[in-house]
Amino acid sequence: MSFDKHDITRNAFMLDGTLAFEGYDWWWHSFTGVNDRTGEEKQFFIEFFTCNPALGKDVPILGQSPENKAKHRRPSYMMVKAGCWGEGKCQLHRFFPWNKVRITNSVPFMVSIADCVCSETILRGSVAVSAEEAADPGYMCDEGTMEWSLRMDKQVPFNVGYGASEPLRKAEAFEMYWHAEGMKTLYNGWVTINGERYTVTPERSYGYADKNWGRDFTSPWVWLSSCSLTSLRTGKHLENSVFDIGGGRPKVYVVPLERKLLGAFMYEGRPFEFNFSKPWTCTKTVFRSKETAAEVFWYVMLENREAVMTVRVRCKKKDMLLVNYEAPDGSKRHNRLWNGGNGIGLIRLYAKSPSGRRTIMDEIRADRIGCEYGEYCEK
Repeated sequence: MSFDKHDITRNAFMLDGTLAFEGYDWWWHSFTGVNDRTGEEKQFFIEFFTCNPALGKDVPILGQSPENKAKHRRPSYMMVKAGCWGEGKCQLHRFFPWNKVRITNSVPFMVSIADCVCSETILRGSVAVSAEEAADPGYMCDEGTMEWSLRMDKQVPFNVGYGASEPLRKAEAFEMYWHAEGMKTLYNGWVTINGERYTVTPERSYGYADKNWGRDFTSPWVWLSSCSLTSLRTGKHLENSVFDIGGGRPKVYVVPLERKLLGAFMYEGRPFEFNFSKPWTCTKTVFRSKETAAEVFWYVMLENREAVMTVRVRCKKKDMLLVNYEAPDGSKRHNRLWNGGNGIGLIRLYAKSPSGRRTIMDEIRADRIGCEYGEYCEK
């Protein structure tokens, strides 16, 4: 199976069996909007995050609240996470109890509760966090308000193939699964955040949509993606191009696979895949990340039998968030998970001959890069 094959069955709600008691499932969306008043761009994210439905009560169980931590209660809720990067950056959380959540688990999926809706094509909702709520450690977020109404067109997927197939899902082989049904997604609609309204149009949305689920997260955690790409050879915007890289340290039946990434690059309609779960492609991965006082840096080299791709990305910390998640067991081990949407970078794509000789195909500037890096650490 090629990575650019759509498979919306992988976007279905996955928390059944043992994952219903200790599992998470989320749908992530990120995109760009333009301020109606100033004309300035801003990068946004909206996520529907579900955790431990079998433990659900008539109120959300927030695992990081002092009371629940003292009683060793595992979290259970549906959370709507929304916010933005750059000036005025924030992450806002709205929690719902499971007895209020409606999930259509047929194909296509739909999650709805109150005014919040998430499906393959629709994204609507609102979040409002008071100063008192933001001061509660259980909320793990900032103060603010955000409202949105959007439609989505998921144009290019990154289907990782057998690694997230039904047999391996049923066997619960991996601790963390990934499927990007829309690594290039067109968004259309509007967002209002803290009183400022933004218009989102397909041609300027530079959008992304993916999904993760499992029992636990990965450490290190790496994600890089953008469809805002310009050829430095021709100076032209690459209309039919997008790249997506993710992973870190996947575990198969609790056995770690050291420093493995999955990567895909659709270069003007030509697909290049770097997938360690397909051994016949002879994929190799090198990656590293570092922090300075002001920035986070990534370097990734992906190689298969036919091509080599190098990616260098940087993002200013002042534009990024330390994004917050708690694991289904109630622990919070990711306390320096840098998350941004304003990264910039340079991609070099090489063709590779049977003898191993590299011939450069293009050098590409990447903007509006979604980027993430973090490793488990104490608070």
